[in-house]
Amino acid sequence: QVQLVESGGGLVQAGGSLRLSCAASGRTFSNYAMGWFRQAPGKERDVVAFITSSGGITYYADSVKGRFTISRDNAKNTVYLQMNSLKPEDTAVYYCAASKTDYRLSYQRQYDYWGQGTQVTVSS
Repeated sequence: QVQLVESGGGLVQAGGSLRLSCAASGRTFSNYAMGWFRQAPGKERDVVAFITSSGGITYYADSVKGRFTISRDNAKNTVYLQMNSLKPEDTAVYYCAASKTDYRLSYQRQYDYWGQGTQVTVSS
């Protein structure tokens, strides 16, 4: 079992930055690939970024490429999402998730554990 707790969400003006953190406890964190997803009101939950268990491969959705950076610190059992140049369309609940596999990480069904989510609101 892995417990995930997100933090760092909040209200920010367009153009601003936030850093989300997801702290993991339970199983060996370094064995898991980690992903960030987001869900805006009335929309489906979509992948934002993911990072493989080794940290060697990262992926970003086109909508956030060049603005967001995912990273992990296995010594701290934490994955981060640095979000810069935020736009109102980035407003959503952001979820982190852990996967036992290192493939097909764009798909929600590949993830075994989920956090409770943290709200990010970007005002125009």
